[in-house]
Amino acid sequence: MTARSLPSAAPALKRAAAVLALVVVAACSRDLPAQAAGSAAAAAPPAASAPDAPAAPDVAVRALPDFSQLVDRYGSAVVNVEVVQKPKAGGGIQGLSPNDPFFDFFRRFGIPAPQQQPRAPVRGAGSGFIVSPDGYILTNTHVVADADEVTVRLTDRREFPAKVIGADERTDVAVIKISASNLPIVKLGDPGKIRPGQWVLAIGSPFGFENSATAGIISATARSLPGENAVPFIQTDVAVNPGNSGGPLFNMAGEVIGINSQIFSRTGGFMGVSFAIPIDVARNVEEQLIKTGRVVRGRIGVTIQDLNAQLAESFGLDRPHGALVSSVDKDGPAARAGVQPGDVILAVGGHPIERYGELSGAIAAMKPGQDASLELWRGGHAQTVSVRIEELKEQAQKVADRDAGPKPKSPDRATALGLTVRPLEPQEKARAGTTGSLLVEEVAGPAEDAQVLPGDIVLGVNGKRVGTVKELQDAARGTGKTVALLIQRQDAQIFIPLRLP
Repeated sequence: MTARSLPSAAPALKRAAAVLALVVVAACSRDLPAQAAGSAAAAAPPAASAPDAPAAPDVAVRALPDFSQLVDRYGSAVVNVEVVQKPKAGGGIQGLSPNDPFFDFFRRFGIPAPQQQPRAPVRGAGSGFIVSPDGYILTNTHVVADADEVTVRLTDRREFPAKVIGADERTDVAVIKISASNLPIVKLGDPGKIRPGQWVLAIGSPFGFENSATAGIISATARSLPGENAVPFIQTDVAVNPGNSGGPLFNMAGEVIGINSQIFSRTGGFMGVSFAIPIDVARNVEEQLIKTGRVVRGRIGVTIQDLNAQLAESFGLDRPHGALVSSVDKDGPAARAGVQPGDVILAVGGHPIERYGELSGAIAAMKPGQDASLELWRGGHAQTVSVRIEELKEQAQKVADRDAGPKPKSPDRATALGLTVRPLEPQEKARAGTTGSLLVEEVAGPAEDAQVLPGDIVLGVNGKRVGTVKELQDAARGTGKTVALLIQRQDAQIFIPLRLP
């Protein structure tokens, strides 16, 4: 199609297009018959018609890299990881679950329980790669989680039982170890140097087909996924399928820049969108797991979110970038440094923050006790504060009861925003664990379009706290076309942009 769509004014251009079409077809079809390739080549115009041939075919050839040397050199360091999870005990009565309503009946009266076929062990498989000659291997946590047996198979078909040294659920990085020596290893690269559009290669065991190589390009960097803000993922279009998890992602220099971890799919199979954990994140986890068996992360005590164009406009930014602070932990490091909800963190330690996921990864990688310099955007001006990093510890979530408690009969309406709100009673505020005072009863217009929900608690407008209906109404009247509404929804505080008519 490409060759036919080109103009026929220059014979030399025809020849370049014909050769280019041959290169593309050959790359897309591995089983192209030899005679078909020959006929395509024969269709090109004679060389005599164009003595000064352009270099376009050479450019096309260079655009389709040959990964064979990379696979030959480093493919032996990629391993297959097989896991077995044995069935759990049935609580003392074979074939009957303790949750079965007849379990207690059979146990009390000593009546033999009905026999069932024993459950088979659960088996799974993934990939990994060797990072030290004495047998340390990186893979995904979800590959080895809850496994009773882990077996590593090398490309020479030797098999070794593996020990799980440690696994980190937050980053999905795990370290396993086999008893061997003089093993082939991979070379680790720098994810900070990668760019969208660069070629990359994945090696793994999709569907059990060991040491399979697939190639593609980097689609995006520092990608944040829902519920996964601890990892700035590398997005690629490399074919990654079940069994590829834990395998390496190589750059053209033969360096591992990531661990293949997830895919986005509506079918369960590959759909052109896959994600890899940057190798610097994985290496930090690996070193800590080997040394201490646990991972220590930094925190500054803020809840952050991404900025879209409407929020950036409402805060006076020229474009969306940085991490928007939606809440600050009381007595946390950020609070002590003077960070406030509505601040936009533009840089950490001099490194710009484009998307909020980059901030999470940067802070998590810092050691507790270390000082971090934050560049903030507040009130239309940039300023810098210093924050002392603390250790991140998991906390239980608070869930507020939105329906309990008395409700006044005559709510007031903030008509400009499309909100119907009422003051919270003291006991309601205590149950919700909130500092807000206005509960959303109904939504319409801009609030409904922005997906504000009944039960949300209004905290502020454009970075300014509001505690009464009048303050909310005054704040709504004093805004431009875009309003950044700060609300609390269950245990989270988020900014929602409202576009006013």
